[in-house]
Amino acid sequence: METLGPRIKQLRLEAKLNKAALARRVGVSDVTISYWESGAIKQIGHERLVALAQALNCPLSALLEGERQRPAPLLLRHEGAPPWEGHESQGITLPLELTPGQRWDGDCHLITPAPGETFDYLDSGDLAAIAPTEIFRQPGLYLIEEQGRLVLRHVRQGTRGELTFQGDGGDAPSPYTPDCRLVGKVVGLWRQETV
Repeated sequence: METLGPRIKQLRLEAKLNKAALARRVGVSDVTISYWESGAIKQIGHERLVALAQALNCPLSALLEGERQRPAPLLLRHEGAPPWEGHESQGITLPLELTPGQRWDGDCHLITPAPGETFDYLDSGDLAAIAPTEIFRQPGLYLIEEQGRLVLRHVRQGTRGELTFQGDGGDAPSPYTPDCRLVGKVVGLWRQETV
């Protein structure tokens, strides 16, 4: 079983923090961080552990026991709000190497179609990482609200700056209308393999 020191170091590296940056967030010296990580200091007070977990953006259980809660995919439905709204949903951070060419700020949410729901570009059992946004960033797949329903569309920007939306049925792109709004950008898509 991994001890506390190596877990602190692993979580610090995952958070892309150096010792000095973590020390500033926790309110200790970077030498103290070194002592914690090496195991030279084995006892850390509860107040410092809480500050450490907050600085590393992880649950206290991940720090103490190494238990990492993995977020379950949220169920996407055509009707209603985006699945991350109105719930305590845990976002994920994707490594950039998993999503080459994508630009987004903040967390994404893992999404899969709810049972009985079908979406263009997303079949039952597929997973999508969607970053909430109402701003067009670059061409690609977006979750949009169209006539009160959530749908996935390929969104492009025309020469005059106008947005166009297209489903995966090969239909002609439809122009932006006042009843359309961007809800999220698909930054990753994983298809379920069929054997």
